[in-house]
Amino acid sequence: MQVEDVNDNAPKFSKKEFELEVPENVPPKSRFPLESAQDEDLGENSIQNYTLSPNDHFHLGVESKKDGSKYVDLILENPLDREEEPFFRLTLMAVDGGIPQRTGTVQINIKVLDINDNSPEFTQSEYKVRLKENSPQHTLISKVEARDLDFGSNAQVTYSFHRVPEKIRNLFQLNEITGEITVLEEIDYEKETSYDMSIKATDAGGLSGHCNVLVEVEDMNDNAPEIAVISINSPLPEDSSLETLVALFSVTDEDSGENGKTLCSVDMNLPFVLKATVNNFYQLMTQSFLDREKVAEYNVTIIATDSGSPRLTSTRIVHVKISDVNDNPPVFVKSLFEMQIQENNIPGLLIGSIQADDLDMEQNAKMTYSLLSGNISGGTVASYISINSETGNIYALRSLDYEKIKDFKVTVRVKDHGTPPLSSDAMIHIIVTDENDNTPFFLYPLQNSTSPCNELLPKMTEAGYLITKVVAVDGDSGQNSWLSYELLKATDPGLFSIGTQNGEVKTRRPLTEKDTNKHRLVVAVKDNGVPPQTSTAMLNILLVDGFSDPYLKVVDVRQQDPEDEGTLTMYLVICLASVSFVFLLCIIAFVGIKMCKKDHGSSLIVAPPHFPPTIPENCTDSQSGSLSRNYQYDVCLTNGSLSSEFRFLRPLIPVFSVVDPNLPVSHKTNSHDLTHSLEDNKSMEQGQASLSEDAAPRSGGPSCTVNQAIGANVNSGQNDWLSYQ
Repeated sequence: MQVEDVNDNAPKFSKKEFELEVPENVPPKSRFPLESAQDEDLGENSIQNYTLSPNDHFHLGVESKKDGSKYVDLILENPLDREEEPFFRLTLMAVDGGIPQRTGTVQINIKVLDINDNSPEFTQSEYKVRLKENSPQHTLISKVEARDLDFGSNAQVTYSFHRVPEKIRNLFQLNEITGEITVLEEIDYEKETSYDMSIKATDAGGLSGHCNVLVEVEDMNDNAPEIAVISINSPLPEDSSLETLVALFSVTDEDSGENGKTLCSVDMNLPFVLKATVNNFYQLMTQSFLDREKVAEYNVTIIATDSGSPRLTSTRIVHVKISDVNDNPPVFVKSLFEMQIQENNIPGLLIGSIQADDLDMEQNAKMTYSLLSGNISGGTVASYISINSETGNIYALRSLDYEKIKDFKVTVRVKDHGTPPLSSDAMIHIIVTDENDNTPFFLYPLQNSTSPCNELLPKMTEAGYLITKVVAVDGDSGQNSWLSYELLKATDPGLFSIGTQNGEVKTRRPLTEKDTNKHRLVVAVKDNGVPPQTSTAMLNILLVDGFSDPYLKVVDVRQQDPEDEGTLTMYLVICLASVSFVFLLCIIAFVGIKMCKKDHGSSLIVAPPHFPPTIPENCTDSQSGSLSRNYQYDVCLTNGSLSSEFRFLRPLIPVFSVVDPNLPVSHKTNSHDLTHSLEDNKSMEQGQASLSEDAAPRSGGPSCTVNQAIGANVNSGQNDWLSYQ
């Protein structure tokens, strides 16, 4: 199978534009190869011909090689002239032989390069100028100009002197780029009246042109007056009297006639005046009083002018310094200096600095600072602060306490070293700022190591009941003394609340039977300082049925340190283990004794005790309680007691149950009754227990200890009345 080509590709050039540079002196029939177009088709569909846009200077030359490819050249037909046409823009087209026929184009940009075929030409063949003598340096005399029709570097013209003597080169300067002729040195009419010089203009190709310049010098009043200072009195004391001689000088002029006559003057705004003497001598004298603090030195300009035309002027500056006199006392920048220092400062701390200014200078301006004597809170000023005599820095000599000294004032004096010395005083107000260095202190409850603070709370109170008010103070001031209260810890956090600002301790909710009888609150008070200081207080709250209840159980309010709780727990575990071990030994011994008694039970004879027939009336059961004996209470109120106990004391004799006195009592007791009585006695002994519960009276009152003892006597009548101590 053979694939036949179709003309589906147009000729393409590698670039859209070709750039050519052709010198203008290229001879005709010169060839310039061009890049051929490319066509991907084959045979007749490939490139067959090239065409060029019409023009008067170029045409195409197309050649074919053995492989069928075609190469194209650009051929020059007519000579080029850059001055007439410097640029050509041609279009080259490549045409293939396919059907339909396809073409490709490229633009050819031809730049004609210049050649140096034109020499420079001056606009004038001769230049005539007039120059005044003594013209200043770099004065423009004339400017020559030459033009070149070429382009680029061929048109760049440089100027130079041509066949001129050395003295002209020393007097005049020619700028080789601009053609400007300026004065290089002084032109003197008395030496030369005119100057003739030849100027050459050369381009980059070496072609040149020439012109002539004639300079005529005009005579002028070229000799200015000369001022010669003979003597000068400097420095001049500022307290000099009027018409004091400052300087002596003379004025001369080398010219003659009117040009030699001179006139001198000084600025009228200065405190000096000129006084003419003989033979053109002048004196500079003071005409008003001097003040160095206002003007420390003067530059007196003496102006001398001749009478020529034009008039020439000469100046001479006389430098007059004014010496200082101690006529100004030192003055503080302000009469009252305010400084702040924070309390508890370290000794030697820089508090601040004072400053004084003295308008005088040198020795008269040197100042010494000192503190005047005085008292501060019973002490001398020198014991509290010191001052650097040279710099005026104020230092604290001791640590200050805001709570003792809030501010103080001292007087400082500054004195200069002039003759005579001058001085002035100023006041320093030192304000001691507060530091948060005092922790809040509880006024109530007072925290000490003697007794805790206990508060009684009736069980029937409702929510919002005011229990007590915590009061604290802070030795600091301002923001550091703003206190806020917080309930840090509580046995039941949901039961109590404390006012953040007023410290009032109140109940959040009504009390219930589930609430414990003792509550411990840890109250924290914090100030508003940076960093804040915090103190804590312990408050015990005891729940009671009423404040008049005589059966109030007093509970233990002994404060335990948190760090002792772990040790106490360890001791309790050891005690519990020891008691358990002893109890186990007792059980084993009891079982052994029982077994031994069973073996000898038949030989044991029990003698029944003799019971009283009646029981006295004062031993009847109490109608208000469950106990069978009347109670006696021993109440001991002590200030230092931290704990109270309420115990049932075990009697030293057997205790028997007491019957109703109205019932008949039998004096005869058999062995069964005796055994029953012994068992009741044993059960009563086992039922006795020691009870302990924490309690406390109202805060601020002494602790209360209530001990209850229960006993019985087998005697009757007054013989069974028992007393407790």
